[in-house]
Amino acid sequence: MTSQPTPTKAADGPGEPGSGLQAGLKNRHLTMIAIGGVIGAGLFVGSSSGIATAGPGILLSYALVGTLVVLVMRMLGEMSAANPTSGSFSAHADRALGRWAGFSIGWLYWFFWVVVLAVEATAGATILEGWVPAVPQWGWALIVMIVLTATNLVSVGSYGEFEFWFAGIKVVAIGAFIIVGGLAIFGVLPGVDAPKAGLGNLSDHGGFLPHGPGAILTGVLLVVFSFMGSEIATLAAGESENPQRAVTKSTNSIIWRIGVFYLGSILVVVALLPWNDPSIKDKGSYVAALDSLGIAHAGEIMNFIVLTSVLSCLNSGLYTASRMAFSLGERGDAPKAFAKTTSRGVPLAAIVVSVVFGFVAVFFNYKFPDSVFLFLVNSSGAVALFVWLVICFSQLRMRKIIERESPEKLVVKMWLYPYLTWATAALIVFVLGYMLTDTEHDGRETVLLSLLVAAVVVAIAVARQRMRGGAAAVEPPATPVPVEASSEAR
Repeated sequence: MTSQPTPTKAADGPGEPGSGLQAGLKNRHLTMIAIGGVIGAGLFVGSSSGIATAGPGILLSYALVGTLVVLVMRMLGEMSAANPTSGSFSAHADRALGRWAGFSIGWLYWFFWVVVLAVEATAGATILEGWVPAVPQWGWALIVMIVLTATNLVSVGSYGEFEFWFAGIKVVAIGAFIIVGGLAIFGVLPGVDAPKAGLGNLSDHGGFLPHGPGAILTGVLLVVFSFMGSEIATLAAGESENPQRAVTKSTNSIIWRIGVFYLGSILVVVALLPWNDPSIKDKGSYVAALDSLGIAHAGEIMNFIVLTSVLSCLNSGLYTASRMAFSLGERGDAPKAFAKTTSRGVPLAAIVVSVVFGFVAVFFNYKFPDSVFLFLVNSSGAVALFVWLVICFSQLRMRKIIERESPEKLVVKMWLYPYLTWATAALIVFVLGYMLTDTEHDGRETVLLSLLVAAVVVAIAVARQRMRGGAAAVEPPATPVPVEASSEAR
């Protein structure tokens, strides 16, 4: 393994075109990006199917996936705190596993997010059309994409500001839901009569696991993808004033974020209503829970919150896809134009190409929803698990490299290394294997199509590496940061 070149400092403010990414994200931006990253629209929209499948036992499904995410983020935090870079896990895989790995997982991750752009744009357009039917759904999708593209093109600070408010609304909404729901569960919410509410709902309707222990794993398949986005903070940290501190803070806080926003809110849902209440499936879990409290306009309130989550996901998805494309261009794994920035530190070409593919996917969603678009969605569906698996194997190698070259940068450490890393990788492989047995929820098709696309990308990566003579991995430039050995950093 070759040693890294000395990183080049990114510009701190506007400069000449091509001067690189800039430290335009403030601490409050990074804090909300980290918090909002674990609250996706999937939590509000997809949780009802998980509850119907596993009953109250869905809490164990969320806890299992949440634990998995905490462990993976701990590994990623270790590597990113030692070397903050816009390529995050792709750049780490590039150095730890080889150029083929960084190329493959980088492009697969980019592919995942450009497909998400189309999914979220369509979901947001559906809500907006319901409010203003005079504008067709495709028109709303176009408007949403254009507005958020413009936001990302202005500056990274503009993205951070929008995401700060989007994430803030989500955090306040879930916090209020947990407080109000908790008071109703214990019968102390003034002016509200909720006869169905109570902790007895966790065991009174067929037991805690009405469909047996196997439903926990089926629930895992349904909820695992709603956690994608936790890693965005490590990509964004490279454009903050103190990347190492931002990564450390994000890594250390992910346990309570998942515990409160996922487990806390789902616990409130299954305690407010019996898990088999028809309204959960008909209206959605959170809307049904609010309706059970007699809160006026519960559906419209939740539509607004879901729309905010969709816009947040779109905003972050475009940012994430463009930064991954930028990193790939910087490493020579994508056209060099992707690595060029404007005077405001914005990777113009990377953003434009990402949004163009997003627009194309939106077109496929309207023109060929059951063929081309369905293939795109299913073939990118397991990328989250691929990313997590690559992070595990990268950390196994990168820990030794960091300990050998700069041990003082290990301000975040993976617990029980290497045993817990191997256990996490084994759990991810198990989940992928279990998905192959799932025909009811398209798990098998998702894994097989995702593996097909991954195999094609890896084959291209290996062929490129052989054509270039197996050149040694070179890590992209990253913003150097002073090593903080203070108790706060640890």
